[in-house]
Amino acid sequence: MLYHLFYGLAADSRFFNVFKYITFRVFLAGFTAFVICLFLGPWFIRKMSKSQIKQVVRDDGPQTHLKKAGTPTMGGGLILVSIAVSTLLWADLKNPHIWILLFVMIFFGLIGWIDDVLKITKQNTKGIGGHNKLLLQFAGAFIFTVFMLLYTEQDFSLKFPFFKRLTIDLWYFFIPFAMLVLVGASNAVNLTDGLDGLAIGPIIITAVAFLLLSYCSGNYKIAEYLQIPFVKGTGEIAVFCSAIVMSGLGFLWFNTYPAQVFMGDVGALSLGGTLGAIAVFTKNEILLVVIGGVFVLEAISVMVQVVSFKMTGKRIFKMAPLHHHFELKGWAEPKVIVRFWIISIVLAIASLATLKLR
Repeated sequence: MLYHLFYGLAADSRFFNVFKYITFRVFLAGFTAFVICLFLGPWFIRKMSKSQIKQVVRDDGPQTHLKKAGTPTMGGGLILVSIAVSTLLWADLKNPHIWILLFVMIFFGLIGWIDDVLKITKQNTKGIGGHNKLLLQFAGAFIFTVFMLLYTEQDFSLKFPFFKRLTIDLWYFFIPFAMLVLVGASNAVNLTDGLDGLAIGPIIITAVAFLLLSYCSGNYKIAEYLQIPFVKGTGEIAVFCSAIVMSGLGFLWFNTYPAQVFMGDVGALSLGGTLGAIAVFTKNEILLVVIGGVFVLEAISVMVQVVSFKMTGKRIFKMAPLHHHFELKGWAEPKVIVRFWIISIVLAIASLATLKLR
């Protein structure tokens, strides 16, 4: 909104020309999101606490987590509001990528909100149930693919990050593939959200990486120089990514150990699905697996644990997801969190390095 207002004034004053630059608006969007999140945080926590919107802790989890019961949850709503407001203020609203990303964020956020509300009202950790949740997620992912094909320029190929010209034409399989990316990313982030600040750290790091990737892929000259796919209009996604990064930092102020508020499914499912959508838009689906390696490992640990127990009656890990395994091995919670953050940073740097390895 403000972008269109100020950019429209450029005809009268050269000063307002600065608003046409994505790099400038990346800063403005990030700053706005951070201020909103930091300013509304204390009020939001008090509101959730008074409304008894508090965390329900699984009975079979680590015993140290029982003390977390009663901590305000659904803090992801604060993140989503900060992202939405700053994006609407500073992004180019004529760009269809922005509206589709907002749709994905809100749709998956509503799924998480319903799940959180049911957990709180029923006082259990099942929420809407796994099958119902997946059905809703796939519905949202399908709508995303329809919007993407109708309103954006998109090919049906899968790009490989370490090679210049290696691509696979997915043809009609592109739609189910894109849906799997969104749903998989959404659930992987949700599984990671089990310790204070554990999920939001890698989310911030992943969003920083995609901020750079989207800016590069949306700039023809940079994309040509780096020999990466040029995708028209994706440069504007950098503004959206900046809002994710800085709203995440604002939320981390309250979510850091010991947490004053938890993200809840409303944040984890939404941000995970949104990162998946950004990966599809920028043709970095495979690179998402590397950048979000922490999320992938958490999801794989759950799948391996379930398969192993059903087939052999034995568990590979002391407890899944993976972060609980290390907790039960004696790692203090802050140590697990910071080491997972370190891994996420290393993977993001390695992923960005592929830009020069093609």
